[in-house]
Amino acid sequence: MLRLAGLSRAFGGLKVLQEVNLDIPRGGIFGLIGPNGAGKTTVFNLITGLLEPTGGRIEFEGRPLAGLAPHQITRLGLARTFQNIRLFKEMTLLDNVMAGLHARLHYRMHDLVFGTPRFRGQERQARERARELLSWVGLDARLDDRADNLSYGDQRKLELARALASEPKLLLLDEPVAGMNGGEKDELMDEVRRISARGYTIFMIEHDMHFVMNLCQDIAVLNFGRIIARGTPEAIRNNPEVIEAYLGREDEEDHASLPEARP
Repeated sequence: MLRLAGLSRAFGGLKVLQEVNLDIPRGGIFGLIGPNGAGKTTVFNLITGLLEPTGGRIEFEGRPLAGLAPHQITRLGLARTFQNIRLFKEMTLLDNVMAGLHARLHYRMHDLVFGTPRFRGQERQARERARELLSWVGLDARLDDRADNLSYGDQRKLELARALASEPKLLLLDEPVAGMNGGEKDELMDEVRRISARGYTIFMIEHDMHFVMNLCQDIAVLNFGRIIARGTPEAIRNNPEVIEAYLGREDEEDHASLPEARP
């Protein structure tokens, strides 16, 4: 579904990504992990058009993404959330989600100005879809509340609903549980599983190893701008190179390991 081929990015003399090759298959939940500064968010910024690569290429469903603006990439079927929540905090939950839906509406300026039947019909459909998406994340009872009245965990859920509003084929989650407490993480884990079960392909980057190991069927590890491993959660957990990247070199008397998935 998504292919990164020889993807590189440098900022001046600093090589953040070096010849990254990665294929994301259709269906399921794929994870990209790595220590701080490994280049994970740079990968997402390149995919979504916020940055341009200095080498290599990115293809989505066989189509090159080079030269496309972020809104054009969104229309192709990619959507993302951000590590730092980016909501319209003075707008209602319903209006936040409808803002994401407008990428899929097809009325023109004169329809808006004159309130044509096309405009009224599409706005009605957008509101119905926004309510449905809010129900998916358990926020439909608060659709008229302002976004800044939500708890941190619920703001994360709202951002997820807004990303889904653009009807993505591939959903990119950038550290979705950053700043959450344990209960909020468990709730969001259930939400992500339900979204995946509805047929969405999910590609996430995350530091919380328990969250990743419990959700992802396939994981790649990025370190110093290079992919150093890929496999199942169990294979990644026991990979010596991955353990060294996270925990330092293992001493003979110190049998280091990464966290296991919770049952």
